[in-house]
Amino acid sequence: MAQVTRDELAHDPLWVARHLLGCELRSTSPQGDVRVRLVEVEAYRGGDDPASHCYRGRTERNAVMFGPAGHLYVYFVYGMHFCINVVCLTDGVPGAVLLRAGEITTGADLARTRRPAVRKDAQLASGPARLASVLGITGEHNGIDLTAPDSPITLHNGHPVDEDDVRTGPRVGVATAMDLPWRSWVDGSPAVSAYRRGGRRRPRDRA
Repeated sequence: MAQVTRDELAHDPLWVARHLLGCELRSTSPQGDVRVRLVEVEAYRGGDDPASHCYRGRTERNAVMFGPAGHLYVYFVYGMHFCINVVCLTDGVPGAVLLRAGEITTGADLARTRRPAVRKDAQLASGPARLASVLGITGEHNGIDLTAPDSPITLHNGHPVDEDDVRTGPRVGVATAMDLPWRSWVDGSPAVSAYRRGGRRRPRDRA
């Protein structure tokens, strides 16, 4: 599978989100390799998206989201989990796609050691926190270039997902812009996470 290029990701997050379905995210570490086929994603923009980390402008935390495209934006939520995003759009314009779920294609044994409490393999990378965990991704990976051949985390084109198999709906757990259908997933995949409508009573789990 060919590695995704920066030009392929330098587009609107909604377009990139659809393109990422079926792509393979690969993680290489001293413990071994884990690969997942992406089956659920969410798009986030900048100043016109009140659910985005970049809605109020650039900060030290969200700087990676301002580009260039192709880098990994990793953030910490709930004081215990990491979430991973693929940066898109042109340099200086914020936008990213949150990776919500994937199917393990390589390294299931290693993935199980990283998520020992998960009973079913289909659920190992179901949800953004589990996905980051099975890939061994932490805050140290924030800013990594996914398009570099020697990167420990790389993104590769996969088999295209047929339009008939793609579903869209509201993003999970956001406190604002709750009805925008900017979440996309592969229909029928057992790895797709459960939908939870957002509100202002809980922290937001988004890019």
